[in-house]
Amino acid sequence: MHILMLTNEYPPNVYGGAGVHVQHLSRALLHLEDESLRLTVYCFGTQQEDSPRKTVRGIEAGAHLFRGLDHGKFLDVLFRNLVMAGMPAPVDLIHCHTWYSYLAGCLLRSMLPAPLVLTLHSLEPQRPWKKEQLGAAYQATTWLERTALHKADGIIAVSAAMRKDVQDLYPSAADKVEVVYNGIDTGVFRPREGHGIRKRYGIDPQRPFALFVGRITQQKGLIHLINALPLMEKDVQLVLCTGTPDTKTIGRQIQECIAAVRQQTENDLIWHRGTVPVDDLAALYSRAAVFVCPSIYEPFGIINLEAMACGTPVVAAAVGGIPEVVRHQETGILVPFEAAADAEPKDPQRYAAALADAVNTLLKDPKKRRRMGAAAKQRVEEKFSWSRVAQRTALYYRRLTGAKTA
Repeated sequence: MHILMLTNEYPPNVYGGAGVHVQHLSRALLHLEDESLRLTVYCFGTQQEDSPRKTVRGIEAGAHLFRGLDHGKFLDVLFRNLVMAGMPAPVDLIHCHTWYSYLAGCLLRSMLPAPLVLTLHSLEPQRPWKKEQLGAAYQATTWLERTALHKADGIIAVSAAMRKDVQDLYPSAADKVEVVYNGIDTGVFRPREGHGIRKRYGIDPQRPFALFVGRITQQKGLIHLINALPLMEKDVQLVLCTGTPDTKTIGRQIQECIAAVRQQTENDLIWHRGTVPVDDLAALYSRAAVFVCPSIYEPFGIINLEAMACGTPVVAAAVGGIPEVVRHQETGILVPFEAAADAEPKDPQRYAAALADAVNTLLKDPKKRRRMGAAAKQRVEEKFSWSRVAQRTALYYRRLTGAKTA
């Protein structure tokens, strides 16, 4: 069985959860005992790879073609999709990840006798802040999503919450949805001593720290965590490991918020901007007293698995698929979240206070932290391995193609 996987992100160009998913799923599929599986990956970039069972072709940017035009970045996405559609391989199934590849998937589904599968990592109508990033092109991305969901033969949702969202937003696609959770590489994310890691990142080793890792985007709710810092226990440190802001506006908002909060509290805020090497990241997770995920929208949240695999309890908003990952009062604490019409918290001050209260609860009780951390690690190992994800995905492939299980 030959799978054609279409994606924006693929190593080394991985910057979000969807990219992590594609990276590990593609590897785990080829580690299954089923050696009849073959994989071709079309992605954004310059990647080139050839091996007996896997071919990777990066599609380079065509941005120069759209210089000076409105929505040049969006048009570049469509351009790369057209190139993908013009490179048909002998495939038995087409598997798309995110709206960045949906046009190519739909075109190939019309040209090839192969079923189309989508893995949903998020849904456009639930991310209204993308309008700021994409402008009027946001309407086109929602159209691409709606069209692809209608045309797909199968849909993989990364959580039961995501499946319900599909049922609510796209009722005609509801019967095609299969839930397959994300996974984690426990060989990489595991408890580590991390000798000297705190000193290298400017963290006082004598005081506990709460950790945030993620992109600077409205979705991740970072501004609410920053506003929670003055309400946290005295002497706690808040460590932020962030990537590039989605927009200049939100980048400026975060900078202004940090400057204001530093005037309101003696608690230290340590901000590391840029990529953190994975070994350092695992060590930071392992040394943190608590990991905090303040996301206001999170279909699954691989980031929580990373912290849990390192034996660290999680404080997270009870949104999306997070309650399927973090068990309240067992592997962490879930913070209630009530959304306004724009998906932001209805009462931001109350939400920030609730985040602080949950962090304080764990800071005051080291035994509870250790117990939760051990339970978190065990839960990840038992339920969220990439081999398990690959097995379930391969079975779904065979069900859709009618192929026999090897």
